[in-house]
Amino acid sequence: MSVNSFGRLFRFTTWGESHGPAIGAVVDGCPPGLAIDESVIQPFLDARRPGQSKYTTQRQEPDAVRILSGVFEGRTTGTPISLMIENVDQRSKDYSEVAQAYRPGHADYAYDAKYGFRDYRGGGRSSARETASRVAAGAVARLVIPEVKILAYVSEIGGDMIDPGNFDEHEITENPFFCPDPAAAKRWEAIVDDARKSGSSVGAVVECYASGVPAGWGAPLYGKLDADLAAAMMGINAVKGFEIGDGFAAARLSGEQNADPMRPSRETGPDGAPEFLANHAGGIAGGISTGQPVTCRVAFKPTSSILTPQQTITRSGEATEMFTKGRHDPCVGIRGVPVVEAMMALVLADHKLLHRGQCG
Repeated sequence: MSVNSFGRLFRFTTWGESHGPAIGAVVDGCPPGLAIDESVIQPFLDARRPGQSKYTTQRQEPDAVRILSGVFEGRTTGTPISLMIENVDQRSKDYSEVAQAYRPGHADYAYDAKYGFRDYRGGGRSSARETASRVAAGAVARLVIPEVKILAYVSEIGGDMIDPGNFDEHEITENPFFCPDPAAAKRWEAIVDDARKSGSSVGAVVECYASGVPAGWGAPLYGKLDADLAAAMMGINAVKGFEIGDGFAAARLSGEQNADPMRPSRETGPDGAPEFLANHAGGIAGGISTGQPVTCRVAFKPTSSILTPQQTITRSGEATEMFTKGRHDPCVGIRGVPVVEAMMALVLADHKLLHRGQCG
């Protein structure tokens, strides 16, 4: 019954464990004829790859992807696309104590309660290592939605937020935090480094925008575009919150403040798409895209693997204390940016095909 697949028409399944020989994804439902090879996928994996700065885990994984099926002469065939990423820098000995006791904040106890057995090496399937498979699948999904531009970035670390007035898209790739505000990125160096040196961790908020999404994707009630986005983002390791548009802030607005007024567009005329004067709804109304940018915010908790001893119990129910050895991100939300983009792409690709399937 373990659910390892996501999507309806554009569907992907991830496989593998953090300390197994490899991880990967199988993408099914991809339209045929799309140009693809490993070089199309690799840049997105490189953005997520560990060990690129002192602000992330020092596990050294090249995350080199191999396409095993579903592609012939550089184009998708319409059959399942199998993607594989080898694990080359596992240190399973770091987790010998985890075999005997549960790490607070991790899924150790929950997995044991469900299965009566678990892979304690790095958390197995519950490890954030699994998200590399999603990023690879997301790269394939982007080929299905070339009309859409997806951009994610970190907007907050450890409670310290960017200044929207300093937003510069080009800065996102110029610092190790995927931060669009150079002043905030400078502050975050100290925040994350202090957490790392003290053996602790901090949380983060990732914002994501998808522009170019046409009106009409999604469905009422049980196939809502925003509901599927929520499921996709909440399925990312360490995510504990999701907002679409203004999200929880909308509850503090009046009806007239929260409305997204419309006027006839100067470009398309009275019979064309409207010109929106606001986007409090995040580009989705009634579960269906409006043609405005689809916007969301994703909250990542502080990394649970810390060096501060925490109270816990052993598998036999005895009280003990534990701190987590090994190499871990002091702020897991930083490397969550490419994962959030991937999940946005995967949901939008699925809904594009669903819309085409119903409406032509």
